[in-house]
Amino acid sequence: MNPEARYARQILLPEIGAEGQQRLLRSAVLLVGLGGLGSAVAPALAAAGVGRLGLADPDTVSESNLQRQTLYTERQIGLPKCEAARERLAALSSHTHFDLHAEGITPENARRIIAGYDLVIDCCDNFPTRYLLDDVCAACGKPWIHGAIGAVGGMVTVFNHRRAKRYAELYPDREALCAREQAAQGVVGSVPAVVGALEASEALKILARFGEVLDGRLFTIDLKTMHTELMDF
Repeated sequence: MNPEARYARQILLPEIGAEGQQRLLRSAVLLVGLGGLGSAVAPALAAAGVGRLGLADPDTVSESNLQRQTLYTERQIGLPKCEAARERLAALSSHTHFDLHAEGITPENARRIIAGYDLVIDCCDNFPTRYLLDDVCAACGKPWIHGAIGAVGGMVTVFNHRRAKRYAELYPDREALCAREQAAQGVVGSVPAVVGALEASEALKILARFGEVLDGRLFTIDLKTMHTELMDF
């Protein structure tokens, strides 16, 4: 497949051009979590021509996932998410290589895995993993994009980029947050699609080097009211 034809609509953009597209093709991005957010981020980056995607998630596809995790099909229920995601994404982009980290990101493997990527994207749903990403990305000098969702809205920001902002600065109550019990919550199916698209856009800006990145700025959106807010921290 001809990259110039495949990515012609991106190459036409002065913000990206041929040079920016080559940066995308040479880049390596780690996705931590392949749920609702990951289901939006992964196809966007594969379609855009990111050369290598790391897929990290220890979970399997369940029927209740399908309402919002649009990366999967009913036929894939019961399969490991890493394998199911690669099956769909490989059909989308032959230019992208996929690394599977089916054990997920843990304190034991985080540094070894994260060191091999240019950028990390948080698509997980728990505080311990986010604080782990914060620590390891800072130690490895890697920027990371944080996304989180609620019932009808969500937020996106970028850590450890040029301003070297940390997750712990935004959420200093590490011990209390990590001790919280995780309970299933309702969510409108379109919410992770919107927030995940914003995370993917931030990734493309960082990798192709254009635009104003949410570096130390928190963007929030309420899809029920369409109220948005952008604040520095």
